[in-house]
Amino acid sequence: MKNFLLTVFLLLIAYFAFSVDYADSIYMRLDKVMDNRQLYMANKEAKIVAIKQLLNLGNLSAGQIYDINLKLCNEYKKYKADSAVFYIRKNIKIANELESQYLLNKAEIQLAWLYSTEGLYIESKDLLENIDRSALAKSLLPDYYECYNAFCSHYGQSNNNNLYYTRSELYRDSLLTVLDSGSLKHQIVHATKILYKGKRKEAETALLLLLNKTTDKNTERAEIAYLLGRMYMDEGNKELQKKYYAISAITDVENSIKDNASLQSLALTFYKEGDIDQAFRFIEAAINDALFCNVRYRTVEGSTFYPIINASFQEKERNQKMEFRMYLILISILSVFLIAGIIYIYKQMKRVSKIRQELFQTNEKLSKLNNELQQANDNLFESNHIKEEYIAHFFDLCSTYIDKLENYRKSLHKKAANNQLDDLFKTLKSTGIVETELGELYKNFDTIFLNLYPTFVREFNVLLVQEEHIYPKQGELLNTELRIFALIRLGITDSVKIASFLRYSLRTVYNYRTKVRNKAISRDDFEEMVKEIGTLKHD
Repeated sequence: MKNFLLTVFLLLIAYFAFSVDYADSIYMRLDKVMDNRQLYMANKEAKIVAIKQLLNLGNLSAGQIYDINLKLCNEYKKYKADSAVFYIRKNIKIANELESQYLLNKAEIQLAWLYSTEGLYIESKDLLENIDRSALAKSLLPDYYECYNAFCSHYGQSNNNNLYYTRSELYRDSLLTVLDSGSLKHQIVHATKILYKGKRKEAETALLLLLNKTTDKNTERAEIAYLLGRMYMDEGNKELQKKYYAISAITDVENSIKDNASLQSLALTFYKEGDIDQAFRFIEAAINDALFCNVRYRTVEGSTFYPIINASFQEKERNQKMEFRMYLILISILSVFLIAGIIYIYKQMKRVSKIRQELFQTNEKLSKLNNELQQANDNLFESNHIKEEYIAHFFDLCSTYIDKLENYRKSLHKKAANNQLDDLFKTLKSTGIVETELGELYKNFDTIFLNLYPTFVREFNVLLVQEEHIYPKQGELLNTELRIFALIRLGITDSVKIASFLRYSLRTVYNYRTKVRNKAISRDDFEEMVKEIGTLKHD
């Protein structure tokens, strides 16, 4: 039982949610349709022009012209009544020329209907009374009863005469007897009859079924939806009343039906809800349609309510203008304060910007000093490291050379003591010991340098083009080119000092430096980049 109640509850929620969404979509569509009224009128005019062009065809018979005029009359009938009258009068003339009572009766019935909509009730009544109903063709009886029904309804409405309302109902009953019971018109007339007889539930069911059978392209849909809206209005159901009047209005506007009741009814509905803007929009459209179509009874109906709605609209406009002025004054005052605030903020921002600029410049100076200090620290660290390495090796070399000098002295003393003068002079003249010691010096230099900068050769070659890389031979630590630039890395950039240390001529050192620099990727910065090899900064 609980599950059943829950299911029913959820279904009710879904139904009402769907109803709200559906109603909202109808009003959104109505707004869109109202915005496109001129487009629908243009389509209507294009259709009429296409029919008129048929009249320009050659060799048309009088009967064919009658049929074309009838089509034009039907297009103009609820769009522009005066034009419909123009073409139906032409048909009356053709019928008289053809001496066809059938065509004459058909045209006069149409003209009587048009006269009743234009408010020419006497003329309409004369036409209808002059038609011999007993002699009418059976196919014209539906049009005849429908025309009489419309005349009695319009005339009764114009003078509030209940007698004509009663006669209108009688002609509706007669119309039902001659209509095809399966036709849409018969079903609409029957639903209208039972609605006015007070059988609301039965009428509601019939009208909702008819509404589902039609689309917005069916002009009858507007009448069906209007009857539903009228029924819900009598019941006090405002939401459904507004919904079905909106459906009726959509059909009327899309089909350019200017003889309509939906827009006026919508205007009154929105007015009672307090939506003055929408009420004015729809009543203005209703009046314009009635005037355009020249439908007198619609114009009279609209004119009754237009002044009331228009007065409310104008009052609302005045109130809105007063509010607008107040808001404008308030906005102006706030604008003055805002401008003052902006000026103050602008000045403060300039001041802050100036302080930021000064802080930025100070920060840059501090950053620059910090970098210089860091570089100095790196250089000192590197220098101390180099000094420590070289001092240790220096003492070691000095000790080694003292031992060698002592051994060399003893060797010479021994030869002098043994009177080996020839060997003594031979030893003194020989340069082998110098060359040996020079080679030992280079080997010690290379070892110490690569101990300090183990990646020197690899990083040095990175600075050269690929095909010009320099590598020591087998058994060498450094070659002459690498040794020259190793000295430059240690800060000895003077070619004279380099030549003295390596015991080369100045030109030889210069040629080596130039030759290697020409192999560099960046010749101008080459030696400066060599000085960066192995430094902390470079790492």
